[in-house]
Amino acid sequence: MYKILKKQKWSDTIFSNWIEAPFVAKAAQPGQFIILITSQSGERIPLTIADSNAKEGWVQIVYQVVGASTLELSLMNEGENLYAFVGPLGVPSEIENFGGKVLIIGGGIGIAPIYPVAKKLKELGNYVISIIGARTKDLIIMEDKMKEASNELLIATDDGTYGQKGFVTNIMDDILKKESEAIKDIWAVGPPIMMKMCTRVANEHNKQIWVSLNSIMVDGTGMCGACRVSVGGKTKFACVDGPEFRGNLVNFEEMILRQRQYCDQEREALMLLEEKIRRQASNG
Repeated sequence: MYKILKKQKWSDTIFSNWIEAPFVAKAAQPGQFIILITSQSGERIPLTIADSNAKEGWVQIVYQVVGASTLELSLMNEGENLYAFVGPLGVPSEIENFGGKVLIIGGGIGIAPIYPVAKKLKELGNYVISIIGARTKDLIIMEDKMKEASNELLIATDDGTYGQKGFVTNIMDDILKKESEAIKDIWAVGPPIMMKMCTRVANEHNKQIWVSLNSIMVDGTGMCGACRVSVGGKTKFACVDGPEFRGNLVNFEEMILRQRQYCDQEREALMLLEEKIRRQASNG
């Protein structure tokens, strides 16, 4: 159960797996996520669903190795089974035919979760303008899929190695300056600081924007409270009230501070696992 059907390495730290999970695939909708556990002693990893196929029974996940648990996941191979794979969780994106243009923005690993949103918006007849970006060309993912899911696709890289040099917010601002009234809604998914800056640009143009909050999460059912965020001055739980919220209402400063509270422990866990892997390799 929960077999890794296919695995791809997209860069030194970014991977994609296709997981056999027919019940999750049948129910999955854009904006929702899963929680997986690699082994009985592993921790829970929340990941937004990048794609799914109900007929074939698979769910695609995309992840970046940033800690011990994602490193463990990256070391698993095709044919191996995950210990647990639960979902779909969270509230689906509020998608409809808005009768005009929509703006989709994905940054870094956030390109993966924004893809099903763009795809569904286009299927419903919206004119989809997508902007994807990363630090450098090698970190741009899912370009072909995003091109299919969009009427227009624009690319930015911080270092200028691909597309326009600069940030996704530069392109976003240019578009809104030219056709703000034509843009009916906006979605942005990526690092918290990117979503914060996209929200700032949206506010400058008096536009609403959706963001997907990747706050610290444990059980994914609203019981633990670890994923709490402040939205509109009220406490919300990203797992059951989100993960998508109106960015104009999110307290990003508080969220970013909470995201950093376990950085030291995460670095220590990663170092211990890397040392264990090195010892095993040296012992044959």
